[in-house]
Amino acid sequence: MPTYVYQCEKCEQVFDVRASIKEKEQGLHPECPECHAKKTRQLLTAGVVIHASDGASLSTMPTCGPNCGPGCCG
Repeated sequence: MPTYVYQCEKCEQVFDVRASIKEKEQGLHPECPECHAKKTRQLLTAGVVIHASDGASLSTMPTCGPNCGPGCCG
């Protein structure tokens, strides 16, 4: 399930929201977990976070080619 990063417009708390692509297409309006404000905005991220069923996560960053790692294109 994809993870989306949001920020509260009131307290500026940054938090993750796990939702299916279908839920995202229908429109997500998450509440801030810190101050419970309903005005939040999605932040764009460069990487992808994949959550395993055991709770572990793997973060991947985009690369510029098949033999390059993150940051090689600087």
